[in-house]
This record gives sequence, C-alpha cells and structure tokens, in this order.
Amino acid sequence: MTDPEYDLLDELYFVTPFRTLLEKTGLPVAELREQLRSLLEQGLIRSYWPDPDTELAYEPTSYGAIATDASYLASKEGLLRHNTR
Repeated sequence: MTDPEYDLLDELYFVTPFRTLLEKTGLPVAELREQLRSLLEQGLIRSYWPDPDTELAYEPTSYGAIATDASYLASKEGLLRHNTR
C-alpha cells in the first residue's frame, strides 16, 4: 500500500464524497481519481452512486465517467490493511 493510498483510507471510515476527499487530501483531480481506482481494483474501498446508500460495482470502463460524482468507503479488507500497517 502506497502512502497516498494509506492517507485516502484514513479518510474513508465513513462514506465520503469525491469533492470532500479532494479538499481533505489536496491531491489534483486526476491523481485522486487514479488513487481511488487503484484502491477499488484492490478491493480496499467501495464506491456509491448516485446516493450514499447505493453501492456501485466497480466497472473499469465506466469508472471515469462517475468517479468525481461518487462517494467512497473503505471495505472491511481496506480497514484491516489500514490498521495493520
């Protein structure tokens, strides 16, 4: 797990919108989007769209279209890896 991924997981103990992550991390939009993609691919986070109660399965082909509108939450595996680092 990279330092940016660790820092993102630190913010994802609760469902958090992309815009809030952007403000809290200070990462550029493209970098934040790619860090979130990496965490999704590893199964360490989950995405929610169009509302915080509707989980959206990760689809590589459509991720870019909704990445900035979605909210994110650490998965159980993500929390375990975050807490054991």
